[in-house]
Amino acid sequence: MSTDPEQKFMAFLTSLPDELAFGDEDPGVVLDRYYVPDFEYYSDGILLDRQRLIDHVRPTRKNVVSCRVEVHETLLAADRAAARYTMHAVMRKGKTLVTEVYMFGKLAPDGRMRRVDSITRGVPEG
Repeated sequence: MSTDPEQKFMAFLTSLPDELAFGDEDPGVVLDRYYVPDFEYYSDGILLDRQRLIDHVRPTRKNVVSCRVEVHETLLAADRAAARYTMHAVMRKGKTLVTEVYMFGKLAPDGRMRRVDSITRGVPEG
């Protein structure tokens, strides 16, 4: 993984979902590459710790056939990161889920995520 902060952040946004959904590696190994061990991830006010994210990967790997992240805006400043992006996930039964994400993060000194606060909304297909 790159040491450039901007490239690292883009990998967090675009490579992490792909690695979790379609990779052969243990989900914990993938998460450890992008997050510090005691990270906090708040999605729409709900805390997802490391184990809850790992548990979320199992059904994702079973049900998602493709995933694409369209990054609209990013901002990095010292240990802070923000992004606005849209995730497009095609499910095994053919439905496409489109989710708009507004994400704010706090980075550890090594560039991995320490905390994420995100707000999401489903976007109708079309």
